[in-house]
Amino acid sequence: MNLLGELLTAGGGFLLAVLWFDLIFDTQALGAPRDGPLPEPVLASIAAYYKRVTTDANPMGRLVGAGMMCTIACAVLDLFVGKSALVWRIVSLPLLGVPVFFAARRIFPNAQRLGARTDPVEEQSRLARSIARDHVACLVAIVAFLAVQLLG
Repeated sequence: MNLLGELLTAGGGFLLAVLWFDLIFDTQALGAPRDGPLPEPVLASIAAYYKRVTTDANPMGRLVGAGMMCTIACAVLDLFVGKSALVWRIVSLPLLGVPVFFAARRIFPNAQRLGARTDPVEEQSRLARSIARDHVACLVAIVAFLAVQLLG
């Protein structure tokens, strides 16, 4: 594996680790009944986590965004100068790009909003469930991205 491939694998591993930590809290929403609001202890736990990682952790919280951008930049560069088969280089870009786009445009704003706890409980529950589903989809994509990097 060349340096670019190693950077892509490291970036994908970093994003997988971030998702893992998020999913530790998200599983509370996934395991709760789908109808009605989440129980207050569950909602409080998830919201407190997202408040810490989206608001209280600044500027360290920006490290995740920087990791995403560096990995995207490496994937774009790899598309043009990479050593693996072109098909794998083409496939890996959306497997990485879609989760990063979701994180920036949907997951992060929803997590900030949930962490603020200013919405009614029903909306907070909807946000928690939405974040959890989005994270599961991102997990699948990042695992596939890593598989392409390691096997392609």
